[in-house]
Amino acid sequence: MNDVRLGVIGLGLRLSLPLAAHRPGGGTVVAAVCDTDPAALKRGMERLGVEDGVTDHRDLLERDDLDAILVVTPDDTHERIAVDCLRAGKAVYLEKPMHITIEGCDTILRTAYETGTRLYVGHNMRHMGVVRQMRDIIARGDIGEPKTVWVRHFVSYGGDYYFKDWHAERARTTGLLLQKAAHDIDVVHWLAGGYTERVNAFGDLMLHGDLPRRAPGTPRPDGWLKEYEWPPTTRENLNHHIDVEDVSVMNMRLDNGVIASYQQCHFSPDYVRNYTVIGTEGRLENFGDEAGAVVKVWNTGPSRYREDCDIAYQVPRTEGTHGGSDAAIMREFAHFVRHGGPTDTSPLAARMSVAAGYMATLSLRNGGTPYDIPPLDPSLITYFENGQVRA
Repeated sequence: MNDVRLGVIGLGLRLSLPLAAHRPGGGTVVAAVCDTDPAALKRGMERLGVEDGVTDHRDLLERDDLDAILVVTPDDTHERIAVDCLRAGKAVYLEKPMHITIEGCDTILRTAYETGTRLYVGHNMRHMGVVRQMRDIIARGDIGEPKTVWVRHFVSYGGDYYFKDWHAERARTTGLLLQKAAHDIDVVHWLAGGYTERVNAFGDLMLHGDLPRRAPGTPRPDGWLKEYEWPPTTRENLNHHIDVEDVSVMNMRLDNGVIASYQQCHFSPDYVRNYTVIGTEGRLENFGDEAGAVVKVWNTGPSRYREDCDIAYQVPRTEGTHGGSDAAIMREFAHFVRHGGPTDTSPLAARMSVAAGYMATLSLRNGGTPYDIPPLDPSLITYFENGQVRA
């Protein structure tokens, strides 16, 4: 079968995904690209070895030789661009988060439903070895029925990745409890087998609010993602406008009764995601979150902490960006474009992770007030649970 021919919209920080997708003869090939920034367009075309580039994404949508579109633009543009693609009948890969508001997510879902165009949202952590290992352990019953999930997210390079460009602005992201945490919230939902129905949160801009900023319109310095400053208080050249939090703590009650929590800090010395899932018959915890990580299980006791645990699972090593998940997610997307059917990622789940992050952000900016997650139209739930096929 011929490769799925892809158009790519956005050639910035997530260029690793189009690079993973460009595998002539391997299932997918990037045939044309788009970026509104001529410099980014030129760099992306050179990296990909693609000669066909435009600055207006609508030019790609008029082409009959493209099977699908990868949308890897900044978060606040997702609704507008995804709706254009879906209405043009182009299957869409939409990078997480789906959008920065619940309303935007629901508009995208509604458009996919009304047009019948295939929609895929790239929550690549569902294809990471450590996450799949934890899910398999739970499915086998090693820890019984999950009852609570705790996530600690240490983001050592947070000041560089999230406070030197548009990520630092509420108008572009809502907040990092949505933008950065959408992956982890989705994993919590996947491991626990339910969606958040009620949240509350606390957070603050504790460190990066007082550091030196660039003047408006000043470009980011060369090497801004290669030369990291330490300690965090020495960081400079931050975005001219910063109004998102660099520390947040979120509590969730899921619709199946599971209680979960998520913590995020953008000035820790190390980077790691640490998951703990406690069930009726044991506990699991990951040590490391890339290929080669270990997931430990304790399911005998009671006892004091035992470092050797009861079962240790080594996560297989894989090649490629994001622990091999970029290549895996592109394979699944290509199959979905060709054949449809169920996928490990889910537009419905993507909406629910955004909804939880959005309402948690509202809570932390209103003194920790608890909020319920707005319901989704039942017809949309049925459609996406049925593999995007009308019942």
